[in-house]
Amino acid sequence: MKDSIYYIEDGRLGIDFKIDEGNKYYFRNITWTGNSLYSAEQLNSILRIGKGDIYDVVSMEKRLFEAEEGNVTKLYRDRGYLFFRVMPVEKAIVGDSVDVEMRMFEGKPAVFNRIVINGNNITNEKVARRELYTRPGYLFSQTALERSVRELASMGHFDPEKLSSASGTSVIPNETTNTVDVTYNVEEKSNSQVELAGGWGGNTFVGTVGLSFNNFSLSKIFDKKAWRPVPLGDGQQLSLRFQTNGTYYTALSSSFSEPWLFGNKPTSLNISLYYTRQTNSYYFYQNTDQSMEVYGMAAGIGTRLKWPDDRFVLYNELSAQSYRLKDWQYYFIFTDGQSNNISWKIRLQRNSTDQPIYPRSGSDFTLGLQITPPYSLFRAKDTDYKNMSDAQKYKWIEYHKWTVKGTSYNRIAGDLVLMTRAFFGYLGYYNRNLGYSPFEGFIVGGDGMSGYNTYGSEVIGLRGYPNSSLTPRIKNSYSGNVYDKFTVELRYPLVLQAQSTIYALLFLEGGNSWSDIRDFNPFQIKRSAGFGVRVLLPIVGMLGIDWGYGFDPIEDKTRSGSNFHFVIGQQF
Repeated sequence: MKDSIYYIEDGRLGIDFKIDEGNKYYFRNITWTGNSLYSAEQLNSILRIGKGDIYDVVSMEKRLFEAEEGNVTKLYRDRGYLFFRVMPVEKAIVGDSVDVEMRMFEGKPAVFNRIVINGNNITNEKVARRELYTRPGYLFSQTALERSVRELASMGHFDPEKLSSASGTSVIPNETTNTVDVTYNVEEKSNSQVELAGGWGGNTFVGTVGLSFNNFSLSKIFDKKAWRPVPLGDGQQLSLRFQTNGTYYTALSSSFSEPWLFGNKPTSLNISLYYTRQTNSYYFYQNTDQSMEVYGMAAGIGTRLKWPDDRFVLYNELSAQSYRLKDWQYYFIFTDGQSNNISWKIRLQRNSTDQPIYPRSGSDFTLGLQITPPYSLFRAKDTDYKNMSDAQKYKWIEYHKWTVKGTSYNRIAGDLVLMTRAFFGYLGYYNRNLGYSPFEGFIVGGDGMSGYNTYGSEVIGLRGYPNSSLTPRIKNSYSGNVYDKFTVELRYPLVLQAQSTIYALLFLEGGNSWSDIRDFNPFQIKRSAGFGVRVLLPIVGMLGIDWGYGFDPIEDKTRSGSNFHFVIGQQF
């Protein structure tokens, strides 16, 4: 390259650059020396450079040195060869072709020696340590090291940004003893939450108070010194929630979760209890004998699998609900009687996201099935369902419910993340004469913050449309038995700190629901677009607001148009 500088006028100079790019060079022969663990063919398949490829040194060095998936260094480090080194040497240049020799020093396998966790002043040492895949005496593995950082970040007790930073993990190798010491520098963050919320539903205001302790310790419950304000440190979850607007509507719920049952295996235990009561007393001073009460409980066990890999979790749950109606004239299938819903739920989930709050990579896929006994199959074949009352038909509720949910996160550049999501659900029946169950359907549309939900249904938010506006109704009851939903969301963080996380988002969304599987059409969706912001505060939890514009008609509108949606304690 040459340059020349010349005078133009006072205060101005001109510069001309002359660049000679030279000839383009190509790889010819690539040879490997010093390799005993892998053959030249295996290493070439990882290097992915063939004879005649452009001589791109940058790409070659990335595939040799960077400890990422599918590169030579990562290949050796996952087998314990931490001290592995490779040096590419240009052996010959013939015309426009280059011969490269890869000179390798494999060394000896290293093992983990001291594993230290610093900064866990609330979370018990054993709770953090049981999530690690790096243990003293284990063969060194780069993947195990990265997986340990991911699991610590996913616990929710530590700041994930601190863990993923350069100072989050310290690796000190000792080539003399073929050992490596690892220190995880964690920073505790408050993840207990207080929920104070209000919502408008059923022409009334509903207030909510909730407490969620996400690092609870049941073993310290009798230790007076541990109550600050509650015993913490064992990674358990305890939630208490109360909703009411006076005599019209009241709901109580509680749940407890132990992620490591008996403390030595990643088997989770989940228990929940809940009660709701609704009357026709629209004012707090009214009294009435008309009411609907719901009693429910559930217990589940989640087991981490080893195949196909250890990111899969199989969850089984047994639940029971009792719906008791007394002269109830509002939005239900009958007025007096009792319905019972006893079901078994099985869910297979694989979660590989790098952290729970602002994931930049990974995915979360779930297949779910919820079934009840087929009571109608045990009835007489000549049962006259047409003349049977609804109270008789649905005394014992029956259905089978299928759900598929998939979410993927991909880093585009820096912290800019593309989130894509697809959901599908179907509520089926055993007996065509009995038809679809009025329970456990899907209510689609809006933000899911309508205030309350009186009986079995799953709320599916879809921005750009009012709450529940995309759900069919039959006999004054919601009848969404099939739904789909698709989301593309671009996210960018504004603040990523232990005290708060704030990110902005743009979204495209579409979905719909149908009353019958025969009407299902995955291309007949209601579309929307918009933007929003999310704020995670340690005590309050996730807060957010979205503006969405619905492009398709609903009810008497040619377009749903502009809609604002609020998020409290949940994410779309």
